[in-house]
Amino acid sequence: MNSKFSYERYSRQTLLKGFGEAGQEKLLRAKVLVIGAGGLGCPVLQYLAAAGVGTLGIVDNDTVSLSNLHRQPLYSTTDIGLFKSETAAKKLGELNPDIRFNIYNERLTSANALEILAPFDIIVDGSDNFATRYLVNDACILLDKPLVYGAVSQFEGQIAIFNFHSSNNIPAVNYRDLFPQPPKENEVLNCAEAGVLGVLPGIIGTMQANETIKLITGIGKPLINSLLTFNALNNQSYEINLHANPITRSLIPATKEDFESMNYECVCSAERSPREIDIARFDELIASSDTILIDVREPNELPVVTEFKHDRVPLSILKQALIETDAGAIVVFCQSGKRSLEAAEYLFELNNKTRNVYSLRGGILQWKQYHQKKETV
Repeated sequence: MNSKFSYERYSRQTLLKGFGEAGQEKLLRAKVLVIGAGGLGCPVLQYLAAAGVGTLGIVDNDTVSLSNLHRQPLYSTTDIGLFKSETAAKKLGELNPDIRFNIYNERLTSANALEILAPFDIIVDGSDNFATRYLVNDACILLDKPLVYGAVSQFEGQIAIFNFHSSNNIPAVNYRDLFPQPPKENEVLNCAEAGVLGVLPGIIGTMQANETIKLITGIGKPLINSLLTFNALNNQSYEINLHANPITRSLIPATKEDFESMNYECVCSAERSPREIDIARFDELIASSDTILIDVREPNELPVVTEFKHDRVPLSILKQALIETDAGAIVVFCQSGKRSLEAAEYLFELNNKTRNVYSLRGGILQWKQYHQKKETV
């Protein structure tokens, strides 16, 4: 540390036994890439920047929305509509001007992942979808990068360190050893569908930052080849040991060329149902007088839809409800498109496969965000 200001900024860390100035120097030299600047990424970035990690990379092409703010307090209402990666870097730069930021305002894909990940020492996964998680895992294995994993849903979160080669020659565990294959469609709900307690990503993201600092400085016992699960409702946590499975290696692309030819979106999603329609087609049907629209969310779910006339029949009672209509089409929607697809398939079968029944792909949240962005352009 070369200045009085650096000594003062990091003094409470350097006082720690086993950490000291040597640990701080390791942080200042470290390069960490954070995938996602959302619920997990925000606390990871805030605490790594505050701790003095010298170079932070941020990968995120999303913009701030109102629904983000209950679990992403790095942003404010004045940031709505702004790119997360750029906004996060600006605010974190004000927190700690010593930090260098590499901003990647783009979606991580198999075409750009290896190039983006290559310059960094440690990768932290704060993504919210399975396609990105498998992509990041496989890229880290090809590049031999340690991966700090985190995930949240409802009231529970998980943390682990993957692809770290310890000195005891125990084979490194990767994400596919825990989940060899992506779950089937509708098998695991995302946060938009299942919900998440706002403080939970803060807890799990802070723990990811803690594991990253431990890896960099060599202090403590990181969660290498271990999975920690935390429940926010009862404060219970448990840790399980993970073991590498040689069979799962065959699921990982063997070369850069193989990796770049992989379509992780297709691998991690089921074949699209003919019942699903996009936003453009949904808007066409809204405008038609020959369409009945049904919201299959529960009565207390937000956001409230006031933009068009519709009925509300929760999926939980849909099969007991008698839906009679002469309309040319029935269109159902929910929060993210999963429940509505189930409803559409049911109604299609109920009508002997003769009626036009559709589900809004991506759900009403995506529809509202699309139109909000359209209005600001």
